Amino acid sequence: MSDSDYKLETLAVRAGIERSQFNEHSEALYLTSSFVFKNAAEAAARFSGQIPGNIYARFTNPTVTAFQERLAVLEGAESCVATASGMSAILSTVMGLLSAGDHVIASSSLFGASVQLFSGIMTRFGIETTFVSQTDVGAWRAAVKPNTKLMFAETPSNPLTELCDIAALSQIARQAGALLAVDNCFCTPILQRPLDLGADIVIHSATKYLDGQGRVLGGAVLGRKEVTDPVYAFLRTAGPTMSAFNAWIFLKGMETLKLRMEAYSISALELALWLEQQPQVERVYYPGLPSHPQYALAKQQQKTGGGIVAFDVKGGKDAAWKVVDSTRMISITANLGDTKTTITHPATTTHGRITQEQRAAAGIGDGLLRVAVGLEAVSDIQGDLARGLKS
Repeated sequence: MSDSDYKLETLAVRAGIERSQFNEHSEALYLTSSFVFKNAAEAAARFSGQIPGNIYARFTNPTVTAFQERLAVLEGAESCVATASGMSAILSTVMGLLSAGDHVIASSSLFGASVQLFSGIMTRFGIETTFVSQTDVGAWRAAVKPNTKLMFAETPSNPLTELCDIAALSQIARQAGALLAVDNCFCTPILQRPLDLGADIVIHSATKYLDGQGRVLGGAVLGRKEVTDPVYAFLRTAGPTMSAFNAWIFLKGMETLKLRMEAYSISALELALWLEQQPQVERVYYPGLPSHPQYALAKQQQKTGGGIVAFDVKGGKDAAWKVVDSTRMISITANLGDTKTTITHPATTTHGRITQEQRAAAGIGDGLLRVAVGLEAVSDIQGDLARGLKS
């Protein structure tokens, strides 16, 4: 099938399928650690790269390849490298593309573990990171140094749903001779395609929306082959690999991705509008709301606002914890992108390991809560939150 002949929802179901000799309908799951060669010459040719084919499941597996091909088509990417988790996708990108002495510009609104990776672990390897405001294009431009090699952002951000102007940042990156990487976890290619807007690299935590049911871990790095090849080389040697079983789960999850993202977005907007009317809610953060600072930008680079809603509760941590503890249906967990609605207190969970100063720079206060809207009835989600929002 020619990818250009079909729409995204069709490609999410059909792309990447290569049937075996058994002509199975559902994608095959290849649970094997290695592959057998016809003779010594074929083995040598496979290992040297002279002929394509599977070698060892640390870096080649047909089920993982199917996942990579399907996601690449959805993102409009030439190449995709699947990894064991979203964080290993970021790690593999940095280790594959950067060296000691290189400089990174990153959003101060990154996920807590991403901040720790850049501000802590990578400094031990001689890679310096400057954190700037997610929304201040001028700050990104001013942070450029002669040794800047990578600019890294997630948009919308976790948890405040701040946006960065992908097209504007891509221009800065090109002028600096750097690469722009965008974490597209919150939107997925159904709602946003960063490569079309000028980004060089797209990062995914497949654990979230690509799976959609909170079952397995995985990540992905996408872009031009010349960019992803060094990432793949790192993965082949270091081994932060996606398992075949997890890839098979993600293939099944992507089949319903468009339906779920549209449903999440409709419910999230309704929930956000309702939260704005609650006396105990100080502020609501959702890109689909006219009150969102980057509402106009969201309309340009996203199809909808997505499924994540954050809000500040009056009364700080105690009041926020009261909302969390009063829920009976919503799952209290830091994961997101699930069919089940989840709630978390970012300051003490997802961003609990970064410093108070880093949380303040990211706008994460003690009264902030993040809700990842699921597929339940919106009225039931509202009712579960209303119990803890009563004064």
